[in-house]
Amino acid sequence: MAGAEYTALEMIDRLVAFDTTSRNSNLELIDFVADYLAGHGIHSIRFFDDDGGKANLFASLGPAEPGGVVPSGHTDVVPVKWRKPPHRSFSPTFSR
Repeated sequence: MAGAEYTALEMIDRLVAFDTTSRNSNLELIDFVADYLAGHGIHSIRFFDDDGGKANLFASLGPAEPGGVVPSGHTDVVPVKWRKPPHRSFSPTFSR
């Protein structure tokens, strides 16, 4: 089954909308990314913390042999006092 297709800005919009403040669980975001990857035939594995409230996601493409590239990132943000709601969709406007 084919997976969902997003433009780069649409994907950023989806990812930013998840509230992954460090005191909260990140599982909703991890599940979204894992499901997105699975829809494109990419296998991933979740590694949970001791409480099961947070997880890391490991996905791999290509042959299982030495070499390759590992993109890496994190899913949490530090709590701050926001002037605007931080976890919502946005659509930046670009001028030409």
